[in-house]
Amino acid sequence: MGSENDVLDDGPFFHGTKADLRVGDLLTAGFRSNYRPEIVMNHIYFTALRDGAGLAAELAAGDGEPRVYLVEPTGPFENDPNVTDKRFPGNPTRSYRSADPIRVVGEVTDWTRLTPEALQAWHDRISGMRAERAEIIN
Repeated sequence: MGSENDVLDDGPFFHGTKADLRVGDLLTAGFRSNYRPEIVMNHIYFTALRDGAGLAAELAAGDGEPRVYLVEPTGPFENDPNVTDKRFPGNPTRSYRSADPIRVVGEVTDWTRLTPEALQAWHDRISGMRAERAEIIN
C-alpha cells in the first residue's frame, strides 16, 4: 500500500492511543493534536514501529490506559512530514499519515512502556514545543 509519494513500507502498522477500541473500528482525522491541542488534525497518524506507537500512546491526551493497536490503512498514505526530512533525514521513525481512516485489526500488548522518568522527560519536551509554538505540518 502507498501513495504517489511512494511510501516504502509494507507494515505491519501500529497506532498508539488511550482510547479503548475494538477490532473493526475506524480511526479518522479531525481530532486535536496531542502535541498542540489547539490544532485539529487533518490526518490520522500511524507507525511501523511498535514502540513508537507505544510512545504515542503514553503521550496521548486523556485518562485512559495507553494502548497500542495493529492497524491497516484504508486508503493512500504518506510519510509524516512532521518527522520526515524536516527533523530526520528519510523516515527512520517509519511514521506515516493518511487523510483516510485506518482500521483496527488487533491490540498489541508486548510494547515497551516508558519509565516514569522517561515519560516526564517527554512531557517536558512537549511543553517546550508548545511554549515555542513549534510548527506542526497539518
